[in-house]
Amino acid sequence: MKLFPFGHATHPRWEMGAGLALAQLRAQMALPDYASTPSLGLLYITDHYADQAQDILDHLMAELPGVADWAGTVGVGICTNNAEYIDEPALAVMLCDLPPDQYRVFSGVAPLGLGFEAQTALVHADARTPDLDELIAEMAARTSSGRLFGGLASSRGDVLQFAVAGNGTLPGHGRAGGVFQGGLSGVAFGEEVTLVSRVTQGCQPVTRQMQVTEAEGNLILGLDQEPALDRLLHDLSISLERPQEAMAALRSTLVGLSLPGGAAVGRTGSFGDEVRVRHIIGLDPGRRGVAVAEQVEAGMPMAFCQRNVRAARADLVRICAEIREALEPEEMSAPLAASLALPEVLSAPHPQRRILGAVYVSCTGRGGPHFGGPSAELQVIRHALGDVPLVGFFAAGEIAGQQLYGYTGVLTVFTADAQ
Repeated sequence: MKLFPFGHATHPRWEMGAGLALAQLRAQMALPDYASTPSLGLLYITDHYADQAQDILDHLMAELPGVADWAGTVGVGICTNNAEYIDEPALAVMLCDLPPDQYRVFSGVAPLGLGFEAQTALVHADARTPDLDELIAEMAARTSSGRLFGGLASSRGDVLQFAVAGNGTLPGHGRAGGVFQGGLSGVAFGEEVTLVSRVTQGCQPVTRQMQVTEAEGNLILGLDQEPALDRLLHDLSISLERPQEAMAALRSTLVGLSLPGGAAVGRTGSFGDEVRVRHIIGLDPGRRGVAVAEQVEAGMPMAFCQRNVRAARADLVRICAEIREALEPEEMSAPLAASLALPEVLSAPHPQRRILGAVYVSCTGRGGPHFGGPSAELQVIRHALGDVPLVGFFAAGEIAGQQLYGYTGVLTVFTADAQ
């Protein structure tokens, strides 16, 4: 497989934006290291283009007749390598060079068939879908890895998704034309498609791991057999007798929760993928409890954490480093070693780097402002991984593993075998 062509643009007129993106795609498809006949397109648009979604899809399908399958969604912002487009009309396209028998496009009205053995899946979903958590878990259970990646569409207007199979639309869509609303959609991938995916919670633990020893609903009453509120005040070195100082610390403090039997804090001192980070929503001085935005039960491991620019950058760098480590073999060829040694300015996409393309789904509450400047979040990824093909969107909730997250980033790369 070769590098995935990708293009992106912003323009008040969608026709101009699509034309600019197509020019980038065609220029890359003419290069020897890029795929010349990709068959799967991933399309992300900002909500400024939502009313023209069908026109955009029809235009791209007509201009790229060799791309038989399409998937994607809308976001209040989209992202690509080194840049994010938020609150402006924009689109991003990546054309994936994958064996046709190793992926299937699916949707709620045309679900994944029993004849395809999925290893994992890229999932786009509508937050208004009933029993969404259960549907995500059910979809994950249909994959051999038990893990998904993706996110919930975000929009100030129409919430829509793209799903097109080789015949132009998925069976059962009727006149939908590949653009529809509601449910889940995306692409399931077979075992020959190699992927590496990581989750960044954007925060760092500020206390050791503890265990919930008493809870009632969303109220944590006991931590390691101590009153939860007393444990919180002690670990943060604050007092309710100094309310202004205490409230300032509490506003930036959250909790990281894992299921009973799991681990909240890993060996590296960071949260793992299984941890859900939730806000503290209140204190109960009478019962010495801490209320959080999640149902809690005794036996759950947890740690208090903070989310800020420094923590967000550090955790994003961590997952990028984990991905790079996963892609570097114990013994590497001379070309691969030379490619990995290149400085950032020269680390352009190259097959030896083994990243064919990437999809990044980040929360609408993250983005440049959360990282200290415009496009700063994407620049961290580029600095760590190099100038690899990447597209994605800012979601109303992020999907990773079998769970729905908030305030997270999910980075997934398509990889090639080591040479």
